[in-house]
Amino acid sequence: MSFIDWKTDRIENVLPEEFYKLIDKNRNHIGKTFPVTLANSDSPEKAENFISFNKDKERNSEGYYFFARDIKTNNLIGYLCVKTIDYRISKCELGYFIDEDFQGKGITSKMVSDALKFCFDELKMNKVFICTSEVNLASQRIALKHNFKQEGILRDEFRNGDGTLQNTVYFGLLKSEYIKS
Repeated sequence: MSFIDWKTDRIENVLPEEFYKLIDKNRNHIGKTFPVTLANSDSPEKAENFISFNKDKERNSEGYYFFARDIKTNNLIGYLCVKTIDYRISKCELGYFIDEDFQGKGITSKMVSDALKFCFDELKMNKVFICTSEVNLASQRIALKHNFKQEGILRDEFRNGDGTLQNTVYFGLLKSEYIKS
């Protein structure tokens, strides 16, 4: 694993054109696993709407958005969202991806660690879950590395970027199981 100097940034500091650039550069990499984000950001105009919409969601405590930024170039290299927030049950979902050129450098793992701290300590969630395509083994490894438990497989639960229905692997982590890292 080679070292990369990076930092976490928040959505209020992200320009739509730089988010579009991240999406466009990783179109093939995330096409099957992030089809909604891809479809909603496949042009600079759509990316602007996507960022604006999610800024509103964050202002209304309906979602939270974190970005990894390469310190040397200041380019966005990753994205993590806290979504599907249910305050009544105190649970939320994490969704994330890293630029294909920055995989295997520990960035996603650190972003997930930081997001878990945010979810459990600041949002006071009882459960955080990750739903990932059966074929997304890297995401499954991230979940297991952070002590998530596989709770089941949801059959034909996700329509990937080429329109095919796929099974989704559901991982959950309770606050009582959470180990700060």
